[in-house]
Amino acid sequence: MCGRYVSTRSPEDLVQLFQVTDWRAEEALAPNWNVAPTNNVWAVLERVPRGQTDATAAERELRPLRWGLVPSWAKDMKVGARMINARVETVHEKPAYRRAFAKHRCLLPADGFYEWEQAKDPDTGKTRKQPYFIHPEDQQVMALAGLYEYWRNLEVKQDDDPAAWLTTCTIITTEATDTAGRVHPRMPLALTPDHYDSWLDPHHQDPDELRALLTQPADGHLDARPVSTAVNNVRNNGPQLLDAITQ
Repeated sequence: MCGRYVSTRSPEDLVQLFQVTDWRAEEALAPNWNVAPTNNVWAVLERVPRGQTDATAAERELRPLRWGLVPSWAKDMKVGARMINARVETVHEKPAYRRAFAKHRCLLPADGFYEWEQAKDPDTGKTRKQPYFIHPEDQQVMALAGLYEYWRNLEVKQDDDPAAWLTTCTIITTEATDTAGRVHPRMPLALTPDHYDSWLDPHHQDPDELRALLTQPADGHLDARPVSTAVNNVRNNGPQLLDAITQ
């Protein structure tokens, strides 16, 4: 699974990297070295602007979304805290994700992600969870494959009230490869740049073709280093969380 990750690139950098055509400076997010479920995170997506009649006029946007997908049919937004990941093996058929898989796909930019390995404490002999920071060797941004969905809060009566709508997302995970596989059996699935356009295209809805884009990436090009257990606490943040420790 992927329960924490790092996202520190500026929106200006992300706009350039992902060829975004629409973003709002007032929505800027601060760098985050300990992204946790229910946080707002950067997402790159394509959709037709409201009021636009040309169905082919999709724009590429950079938007903050809440991490933890809330299906449109959910009665309570709290279910999103349990839907931070969607397994690539079943994402196209699970009721919570299949609509978003067909129509609402996104990319979630990340510097890397955290996973925990069961390790024996050399001082006490007890088993503990050792966090690792896993990231591309070349320090490039990872474009995590994601889905997003809209949820209508029925407690808000006015449909045009911003509080009436919540947009949430989830990260697709796959079997871990490379260095990540030595730490944890699952990892977030990152797309290669040549697949960005097809994945984001809202008119591309063939399930088999979409699944073909979700191949195991970064094989042989990920690095992992042990980091402080300070990352275990979501209140801790800052670049010091990425410092390697001696085991």
